[in-house]
Amino acid sequence: MTNTLAFDIAQFFPSLNHQLLTSIILKAGLDRHVVRFFSNYLINRKTSYQWNSFLSSIFNINIGVGQGSALSPILSTLYLSLLLYILEKCLKNLKIPISIISFVDDGLFISQDKSFDISNSRLFYSYNVMTNLLDKFGLIVEHSKTEVFHFSRSHGPFNPPPLDLLPLGRPILSPKNSWKYLGFIFDRKLTFHQHINFYSNRALSSVKYMKLLGNSSRGISPLQKCLLYKYCILLIALYSFQLWFYHRTPLLYLLNALGKMQRRAAIWILRIFKTSPLDRIKAIVGLIPIKFHLQKLWSRAQL
Repeated sequence: MTNTLAFDIAQFFPSLNHQLLTSIILKAGLDRHVVRFFSNYLINRKTSYQWNSFLSSIFNINIGVGQGSALSPILSTLYLSLLLYILEKCLKNLKIPISIISFVDDGLFISQDKSFDISNSRLFYSYNVMTNLLDKFGLIVEHSKTEVFHFSRSHGPFNPPPLDLLPLGRPILSPKNSWKYLGFIFDRKLTFHQHINFYSNRALSSVKYMKLLGNSSRGISPLQKCLLYKYCILLIALYSFQLWFYHRTPLLYLLNALGKMQRRAAIWILRIFKTSPLDRIKAIVGLIPIKFHLQKLWSRAQL
């Protein structure tokens, strides 16, 4: 079984310690001129606002590493590299076999064991070490967003115990039947049924709202509808298809759900009866079956 603990760092970019970040940049071997530039870039900054001919007075700002800045990913990676290095060393010294994945301010602990108790204890100690280490780096975990989830191929009853964080002053985490993380929806067997249902329904909702794009007299032409479907709606339905479309995976349910979505979209494009034959509708509209479209996208991704 694979057990995960997801955590989120609160106010990550504004909370980066400027002096520590400057020391990390210097330790990374960058030129001192670059280090001096960043030490001045992060603090004691000023700005003004302009609206047409109006220009405001100068304001003092101290935002540091602003979220959305072109330099934010680079600086945050340098900052987190030291934190993750120390965290891995601490867990290794404590002999806690656990994997760590970081997506900037979103982190993930992964433990694999046949026993829930052993996995939960590993996650518990890892979470404790991580929160203490983040506190020294001037960062805080947003505990309300901390989640635990278990993956298992077991066909029998599956009732994983909750992860008790009360000794750390945190809530008890109860695993759910599905887990939405970074836009992906996981279930414990990685069938991705809920993921496909969610994004195919979202794509159908987009189809319904596309009717608002046409004028009141003529609406949207079939050619325009087809282009909207291919370049807007289909991208929503096939979001992150690389997760579940791979060799030797059961695709019957997934392709059927996407096929129903494409059928309703084709009916919307041609404005015909719902009982019309699907193959003929696709031929008229110029839509290839979902399976072949996925194979085309997959082959392009492998190049």
